[in-house]
Amino acid sequence: MTSTSRTTRDKSLSRCVGEFFGHIVRAVKKEPRRTVVDKQVREVKQSGVIYRRTTTDEIIELPPEVPPEQPPDEL
Repeated sequence: MTSTSRTTRDKSLSRCVGEFFGHIVRAVKKEPRRTVVDKQVREVKQSGVIYRRTTTDEIIELPPEVPPEQPPDEL
């Protein structure tokens, strides 16, 4: 049996736990998703110089904010 055809039953517990935390870390490190809605470029050539103005309209989806952790109550 090759490693590509392994089923969940064949994996060790430590491997499953490692994959679980790997998925969580990857999700936390994920960059916000950007969608370009409109992009305009205007150029003017004048006396050997190019004046260029670029305007990009984007929609950026931010991850939901996580509330700060509460300090533990002192005994």
